[in-house]
Amino acid sequence: MSITALIPTVILFILGILGIVLPLLPGTILIWAGMLLYGILTGFAGLSFTFYLLQGLAVALSWSIDYLATALGTRYSGGSKAAAGGAVLGLVLGLIFLGPVGIIFGPFLGALVGEMLRGIPAEKAIRSSFGALIGVAGGLVLKLVIAAVMIFWFFQQIITA
Repeated sequence: MSITALIPTVILFILGILGIVLPLLPGTILIWAGMLLYGILTGFAGLSFTFYLLQGLAVALSWSIDYLATALGTRYSGGSKAAAGGAVLGLVLGLIFLGPVGIIFGPFLGALVGEMLRGIPAEKAIRSSFGALIGVAGGLVLKLVIAAVMIFWFFQQIITA
């Protein structure tokens, strides 16, 4: 284990964790990049191709969770497919136009608009919108768990190498 290689790696890990909570940074991609940087600086000592491949799959899973959790939260709260689609579209547009605040308001407004366009009563449409928020929160927790597992596995690999 190289301390010189570990310092920038840990910095990227911290930025990655911040990026999960603050969507201005690509969270798990930064974590994976930190692992790759460590590998490059140490000649990939103790880190196999399979390790990097599985970590890359964890990154892909983490990125898809934003959309899946938002849609599932909306559907679980009784929202229609239109509300789930609106929540996902609202998440994307919210991030583009509102930045980090868009993670909260985008899915909520997207689900609300999706339901209102279908003629659903406001009370039910609002319930679906809150389901979108629950999905976003659940997705955030799940992404933090994935990041923790990624980092734990990294340290387990380099310590036992």
